[in-house]
Amino acid sequence: MADGLARRTTGTVPSARDAALDGDARVVRWAGPAFVVFSAIMVPWTIYLGYSLPARQDSPHYDIAWVGFDVLLLLVLAGTGYFALRRSAYLAIAAAATAALLVVDAWFDIMTSPRRELAEAITLAVLIELPLAALCAWLSYHTQHLEERRLVLLMRRRPTGGRAPR
Repeated sequence: MADGLARRTTGTVPSARDAALDGDARVVRWAGPAFVVFSAIMVPWTIYLGYSLPARQDSPHYDIAWVGFDVLLLLVLAGTGYFALRRSAYLAIAAAATAALLVVDAWFDIMTSPRRELAEAITLAVLIELPLAALCAWLSYHTQHLEERRLVLLMRRRPTGGRAPR
């Protein structure tokens, strides 16, 4: 039934891994349209913020915000390292999260740096944060493809009766 639905709606047959997402799960059915709506709502909101926010703002917890962000970055870097050492399938997720946070870190370091520290922020972004983010993105992509190949090999080894070996 799921294969027929996928063929009718997209013209393609789902992969073995995607078939797990293509069932009767309500979350899977509404998640795609919901996130498209959320992203559409962000367009006018972002335009509004661009016109309404001040160019300069003092923050009473600026130091705590940055320390908290760096603790979060430390945790995702450690998680990525841990999952890489364990050769875990979770590495793809951890590496993608790390890549995103490194790009955000570079962006906000540059955008919030005082003029006298701007060259240092740009240097750190170009030499450390962005290359590490690119490495994490590659690691996530590569890990995901290795996992998909592993699933295909497992599916091929499956007995023709349709049941998994015990």
